[in-house]
Amino acid sequence: MSSPPDPWAALRAATPARVGLGRRGDAPPLAAMLDFQLAHARARDAVHAPLDVEAIRRAVGPARIVRSAAGGRETYLRRPDLGRMLDAESRSALSAEARPAGGWDAVFVIADGLSSIGVQQSAPQLLQTCRDRLKDWSIAPTVIATQARVALGDEIGEVLGARVCAILIGERPGLSVANSLGVYLTWQPRVGRRDAERNCVSNIHPDGLSCAAAAEMVTWLMTEARRRKLSGVGLKPDAALGADRGTLAGDHSMPSA
Repeated sequence: MSSPPDPWAALRAATPARVGLGRRGDAPPLAAMLDFQLAHARARDAVHAPLDVEAIRRAVGPARIVRSAAGGRETYLRRPDLGRMLDAESRSALSAEARPAGGWDAVFVIADGLSSIGVQQSAPQLLQTCRDRLKDWSIAPTVIATQARVALGDEIGEVLGARVCAILIGERPGLSVANSLGVYLTWQPRVGRRDAERNCVSNIHPDGLSCAAAAEMVTWLMTEARRRKLSGVGLKPDAALGADRGTLAGDHSMPSA
């Protein structure tokens, strides 16, 4: 006698979510439990693995290295507020940077956030694609930040005198994706900016939003932010970008913040 068809098969094929796992007695099947434990281990590794700063610098070219005031990883995880501010040495070094008379149009910050794995995999390619689309912009040297939260980009942009800051940061890993990258964009960055004053493009990883599609979204937002002199809830994506190409929000506060 043949087994009845699996009613969850079609839905399971369309999503990485754990759907209709079944059970063996009062527990999940062994394969499902082992898969869950592997995903949990990958998520923990993504949070704790240090960013390979030198590999990133080799991939993106000349860059400035900064740290947040959090210092080590344990402090970073327990004190999000310290991850939102530069340490004194980094702030002093950035303040001494030369800049054009009219200031920079933009600065890109690559930050470890909560998934250095996502940053290593996607940030260099995304940055290069964005820069290729912004050839008429004056762009500050790339800044690579460790123990960084989203709002660290506000201070970096303010110190460098950039009109737009785009921070490429590792997103909090989940049990289906541990290598996701997000981009947060702020017009006229300065300390104290609220989440509603920035835009986010998220879910950038090999099985999610591609670097090419993300770069299209990011550069559209940057161009419109400069033209309209705003970012955040007042800057909505153009319908021409397509609603099915990833996550694009006007006031998106991801856990990395």
